[in-house]
Amino acid sequence: MARLTLRIDFDAERQIGPGKIKLLELIDSTGSISAAGRKMGMSYRRAWLLVDNLNRCFREPLVAAQVGGVKGGGASLTAFGRAVVEHYRAIEEAAAVAGADHVGALTASLAESV
Repeated sequence: MARLTLRIDFDAERQIGPGKIKLLELIDSTGSISAAGRKMGMSYRRAWLLVDNLNRCFREPLVAAQVGGVKGGGASLTAFGRAVVEHYRAIEEAAAVAGADHVGALTASLAESV
């Protein structure tokens, strides 16, 4: 089944797309950058670099991280981070609805799989 994916390029260094949004959603559900990264098959360093990039892209941070200690560290989405995810998902849904007929036409025009 065909699906439309969306990436927003703000400029050459700032983008947001399905991977970063998924990482944010997993941080929100797991409470951990490392756990979210593991669920996506990436290293903690890669996940942390993506979070750092996201936090620098916007006027406010999307993720708040707590330094480890006796109970360990953790991370959570800020209210602004949740709003960014909600805006992205709303744009994604609107694009899917608007493009459904065209995606269907392209899908119908595909050659048979080998």
